[in-house]
Amino acid sequence: MPEIAIPEDGRLADNILHFARALRKAGLRVGPGRAVDAVRAVEAAGFTQKRDFYWTLHACFVSRAEDRAVFDAAFKMFWRNPQMLEKMMSVLLRQVDVPPEEKERKAAETRVQEALADQDTLPPPPPPEEGEEIEVDATLTFSADEKLRATDFEQMTADEIRAAKRAIAKLELPVRPLASRRLAPSPRGGRADWRATLRASLRAGGEIVPPKTRAPKLRWPNLVALCDISGSMSAYSRMLLHFLHAASNAKGAGWAKVHCFTFGTRLTNITRHLRQRDVDDALTAAGAEVQDWEGGTRIGECLHAFNRDWSRRVLGQGSVVLLITDGLDRDDPLRLAAEADRLRLSSKKLIWLNPLLRWDGFAPKAQGVRALLPRVDSFRAAHNIDSLDSLCDALVKADDSGDRARLMRMMAEG
Repeated sequence: MPEIAIPEDGRLADNILHFARALRKAGLRVGPGRAVDAVRAVEAAGFTQKRDFYWTLHACFVSRAEDRAVFDAAFKMFWRNPQMLEKMMSVLLRQVDVPPEEKERKAAETRVQEALADQDTLPPPPPPEEGEEIEVDATLTFSADEKLRATDFEQMTADEIRAAKRAIAKLELPVRPLASRRLAPSPRGGRADWRATLRASLRAGGEIVPPKTRAPKLRWPNLVALCDISGSMSAYSRMLLHFLHAASNAKGAGWAKVHCFTFGTRLTNITRHLRQRDVDDALTAAGAEVQDWEGGTRIGECLHAFNRDWSRRVLGQGSVVLLITDGLDRDDPLRLAAEADRLRLSSKKLIWLNPLLRWDGFAPKAQGVRALLPRVDSFRAAHNIDSLDSLCDALVKADDSGDRARLMRMMAEG
């Protein structure tokens, strides 16, 4: 437990409130009520032991298991020195191949640093002296947007996540209209319409008129998204729900309707919630509806529920289906394969988005992956903005299969 520096001026309550604001900036659910409770609890517990002070604040501010690492990092940084902000501005280097515990600790420290730095307590830098040249390294700024678009959602800082959400809101999913069986008058040619031609000739007094033609009417398909919100997908499912919200509320996108479902251990229809214009209100309403956030995964059971209860309602007229999951399933792979087969036969095109595809060494070894891969039309990554933007290729090009063909060869060889 680090040494705690108690302010000499005795303004302990102000420092606790400042600490509470930092935790809120770092993502914890800390409101004014919890800050007031923390001040009262510390007054009651006193400062006889550093560990007592730590656990008193912990009991007041931490309500979720995933917040423990953030709180621990914030406590160590904040209470070690009241002037700690001057020591926190160094950039943490990301490491890809690190243990999950180390990655979680570093991510927590990064979030806390940004939250504390956002308190605007540091004085502005001094102006340069007369005659002093200011060097600007443009190499760190010209590719900021490219860097953001290529950054993995799991590795993003809090500021990068906010910027990514704004970029995702601008993404568009193109769609090709489908030719229906119904025919409509077409001045651009098509099948000859002799009845319309004769009627036009009679209206013209029996004169010869150009032949009238008919062509198939164009209609717009539905987009149906099934998003995995299990624990293994938690770093990506929230960003992908922002993506689905943007697709649901895009003006002039061409899709007839956009239907969204979440699944983990159960299937939940959140279509109505995502149609709210404000993304925060939409995701809050969806979160209240969904009961299996960050739980287990039963893809086969959830696909069975969708095929049984919803497929006939939403998969008519050439719908395109986005299956967003890592394929790590606990169900029987034979049942998963059967339900995926039924889903594929009910849709115009089945596109699988898998965040695990970001790894160069990804191979179809998991049973769920091996059961799903042969039954999808296209297999693509979904781990950053660029991967979502490239989804348009799979929607526009009828023969686009992404990485499916390559992985199918790996399955055949292995």
